[in-house]
Amino acid sequence: MINKVLIANRGEIAVRVIRACKEMNIKTVAIYSEVDKDALHVRLADEAVCVGPAKSADSYLNVKNILEAACLTGADSIHPGFGFLAENARFAKMCEECNLKFIGPSYETIELMGNKINSKKLMRENNVPVIEGSKDKLNSYKEAEKLADTIGYPVILKASAGGGGKGIRIVFKKEDLKDMLSLVKQESKNAFGDDTIYMEKYVQNPRHVEIQILSDMYNNCVYLGERDCSVQRNNQKILEESPSTILNNATRKAMGEAAVRAAKAANYEGAGTVEFLVDSENNYYFMEMNTRIQVEHPVTEMMTGIDIVKQQLKIASGKRLDLVQDKINPRGHSIECRINAENPYKNFMPSPGKITKLVLPGGNETRVDTAVYEGYTIPPYYDSMIAKIIVHARTRNEAILKMKRALDECIIEGIETNIEFLKSILLNEKFKSGEFTTAIIKEEYDL
Repeated sequence: MINKVLIANRGEIAVRVIRACKEMNIKTVAIYSEVDKDALHVRLADEAVCVGPAKSADSYLNVKNILEAACLTGADSIHPGFGFLAENARFAKMCEECNLKFIGPSYETIELMGNKINSKKLMRENNVPVIEGSKDKLNSYKEAEKLADTIGYPVILKASAGGGGKGIRIVFKKEDLKDMLSLVKQESKNAFGDDTIYMEKYVQNPRHVEIQILSDMYNNCVYLGERDCSVQRNNQKILEESPSTILNNATRKAMGEAAVRAAKAANYEGAGTVEFLVDSENNYYFMEMNTRIQVEHPVTEMMTGIDIVKQQLKIASGKRLDLVQDKINPRGHSIECRINAENPYKNFMPSPGKITKLVLPGGNETRVDTAVYEGYTIPPYYDSMIAKIIVHARTRNEAILKMKRALDECIIEGIETNIEFLKSILLNEKFKSGEFTTAIIKEEYDL
């Protein structure tokens, strides 16, 4: 059994992991930057180590300092959370070399699934539907032009090493292809140090639906239902829910089984998410696999009653999954809203600063994951998400009303937030109908 975990992250996910560890009698080590010395995750952990100055590159991405902190405190494992080093194959490999258990898949799996071209090849070989497009990297404009003519416009250009919505451009006509190809290659080089690009047929106005899986080292794998993440802006998720309003039971089962095939093909170990695009006719296509815990994992926890972080820790300890597929029965409806320190009506400008008043919602089946508190100063150096509110109810309409009530109760003063914007989404007729796509924000809001 794992005895001491260093959490290589900050904010609400660090708090989330620390709480799960405490409930399993596992010791915890927090890391923090100089500006995070008063952060909640630092206060809750058994030990805490400063790993550098405020900038992420000098602290939360400082592999040398993080590994030294783990060794100095006697940690036997590292939980990467999400973001930062969570999908960094080199970091996972270095953990292994330092005799530290990386709580996640092997570095080989992270490397494989992080390469969009290679991962799609693997999916094709294992009967997981993939969107029509390039089977290898694009080597020239001429090659891109020929492929686009073959599969038809619009097409989408993507960075093979991409993530977080970066390195993506849609091309609607041939005249724009050359400039867009150069732009995406440059973006990819700047963001990921890799300018490898591939092309796919662009699925217009799809739904973004993901399947949560858990897989152990003994080739046991289960899926825990789906999450619909179609409410997004610039490929960044805003609100997630489960179940999806567009899936029938047959498609839901087929997608879950496809996600399990994907995980087994990749020799996956731990908690992971297989992301799909679903078109208007319920055809689904593999998009990518996230080799880590997701921001929206509480939606699935509320639906199933399964603690995904504890399952990660058990799997990393070498235990067999104690879950059986036909015994996993998601119930009701769950919605998660991401509370960000930002102003949606000023181009989502971040709003760091001191929280002068904080009242968080409560009530039956209402959950808040956060690391902020009254008097806490949100630093300007990191992601703007400061809390997640998750609700569960018998029906989708009841869940919408419960979330609206929870957002009404939530008071955060001293900074700007997106709470009113989230309320407007819940009241939007297209959203309430369940008949919307990933274009809902663009179509319904002049932002």
